[in-house]
Parts: sequence; C-alpha cells; structure tokens
Amino acid sequence: MRRLPALRLLAFLGVCGLSGCALLPSPASTGARPAHLDAASFAVNGRISINHDGERHSAGLHWTHRGQSDEILLLTPLGQTAARIFRDAHTATLDNGDRHYQAGNVEALMEDVLDWHLPLNGLHQWVLGLPDSGSHAEITRDDKGRISELQQDGWDVHYLRYDDNLPARLRLSREHLTLLLLIDQWQWNPN
Repeated sequence: MRRLPALRLLAFLGVCGLSGCALLPSPASTGARPAHLDAASFAVNGRISINHDGERHSAGLHWTHRGQSDEILLLTPLGQTAARIFRDAHTATLDNGDRHYQAGNVEALMEDVLDWHLPLNGLHQWVLGLPDSGSHAEITRDDKGRISELQQDGWDVHYLRYDDNLPARLRLSREHLTLLLLIDQWQWNPN
C-alpha cells in the first residue's frame, strides 16, 4: 500500500487545521436517545484534532455508526469531504480525492495511508460514555457516576466535558498519538 506523499498530506491536514478556529454551535441531539446505547446507531458531527509524533492536524468530522459499519468523513473548513473512511464486517476503504485504498482492517488501512488511526473497535462505545463490552477496562468515575477516565485496549480515554450526559469532548491517547474529539451534534438512528 502506498502512502500519500508527505507534503500532500500535510497540505490537506493543514487546510483542515483552519477549521479548528471556527466557532460552532453548542452540542445538540436530534431524535430520541435510545434506551440501550450499546446497540445504538448514531451520527455525530464535530471536529477532530490529531497530534502524532509532535505534528498537529485537525479536520471537521461527520461519523455515522450503524451496527457493524462505520462511515467517517474528514471535512475541510468549508465542509467539503477531504477523505472518506468506510468499514463493515468484510472490508475497509479510504478515499482521498481521486485515490482509493482498500484493506481488510480499517485501523491498519488508516495507519498505512494517514500514519494514524481511530480505534473504531471501541470508539463507538467510548463516545457514548461506555466501555467496550468486548474487553477489560479500568474506569474512573466523576461525582455524577459518569466515566471520567477509561483505560482499555491500550488507549487512555479522558472525558473532558459532557453535555446532556453525553460526552462532548474526549481526549484519546496511545503511545505517540493523541486525538481530541469534539462532538457538536448527535443524531440517533440515522437513515
């Protein structure tokens, strides 16, 4: 698998970095919150900041999670799709402009193409304020009983802010990678 040329990737993420300065509305939720969050289909709009080996990048984010599939759009400051990441039970794809990449594992694919990855196997639970039920987790809770820190599968997840009892700001770190996820809007059971 061929990596994106370093200058092209830096230019892409540098432009996306401007989106971190934009003022966005406070987090909002659309639709009724599911009773069983661990089985929920959802979409989130927000922003992501990546710090990998001392290099910082940011982008807008639209993520749709349905059962066994995820679609992630990394967005420019003007809301255009700069990269699309998709995974289901069988395959993973990453589209970046006119380039198309495919692999069996989304995390390995992101690592090969972008040099960093989102931990999608646990992240769909973590953004709901829950540990991944598939493995052991060390949990610290705040005075309201919500998770404030989670250590699972080699990741340290810090819940920096909640809005309406849903995580709105999370910091995920592992080795030389730190991801800051800001969630501005939730949608339950998206079409």
